[in-house]
Amino acid sequence: MSDSTYTPPRVWKWESESGGRFASINRPVAGPTHDKELPVGEHPFQLYSLATPNGVKVTVLLEELLEKGITKAEYDAWLIKIPEGEQFGSGFVEINPNSKIPAMVDQSVEPSLRIFESGSMMLYLAEKFGEFLPKDIAGRTETLNWLFWQMGSAPFLGGGFGHFYAYAPEKYEYPINRYTMEVKRQLDVLDRQLADNRYIAGDEYTIADMAIWPWYGALVKNRVYDAAEFLEAHTYKNVMRWADELEQRPAVKRGVMVNRIWGDPEKQLPERHNASDFENRTQDKLAAELGHS
Repeated sequence: MSDSTYTPPRVWKWESESGGRFASINRPVAGPTHDKELPVGEHPFQLYSLATPNGVKVTVLLEELLEKGITKAEYDAWLIKIPEGEQFGSGFVEINPNSKIPAMVDQSVEPSLRIFESGSMMLYLAEKFGEFLPKDIAGRTETLNWLFWQMGSAPFLGGGFGHFYAYAPEKYEYPINRYTMEVKRQLDVLDRQLADNRYIAGDEYTIADMAIWPWYGALVKNRVYDAAEFLEAHTYKNVMRWADELEQRPAVKRGVMVNRIWGDPEKQLPERHNASDFENRTQDKLAAELGHS
């Protein structure tokens, strides 16, 4: 190994930023850093998010519910610029004390309910509307198996592999090898499951697919970390087939645009308040939304 040796102190102290992308917003304490109320729209659901994989999970599900004609799933999606620390505003922390996107409020009930953690949000919406979660005990359990698999596995992909391979200020062999091995194992788990199933939990499209696709589908399609070649993503043929199928769904195409502020301008929708927003985007409107405070 070429990594330099580090001897941990007896008591760790936060003395400087750790370096790398997002270092300026990392800290070892919770709570708000500033006072800032969140905007509130008129729709039943108020979503505060950014189009990271965890954010995309929820917007895809909301768009899939609307695709089915469930108007009670209408939502306002407000942009939270996490590189600027907006997740540490007092209003956001009140909804999610963990200061992570996405966070959501269901104001169709009295009193209104806060929902945080993307897996919890997906389960809440699926149960509330009776969609994308099988009603039989076997199908429901299998779907939840994979939903919780994603919740437990993604930190190794994002916080582990993604950080050390793509974002860390210096590249070290040991952590990259360690997390690459784990991510490839996870891809193999998915590939074997999809060898015998059209979708993750079987023949039915569920919240498990919507949770896993923004992470692992994006990974094999080289949409995150620019690591597809490094991981030999093309060798996971069943994952590739599944990823290709899902990204053709109209609701998925819309969901990935919501709260997106990078890449192709044609695929960005910083805020979403009505279905017509997808068609009525203009450069002036995009600029105004990106300047929203």
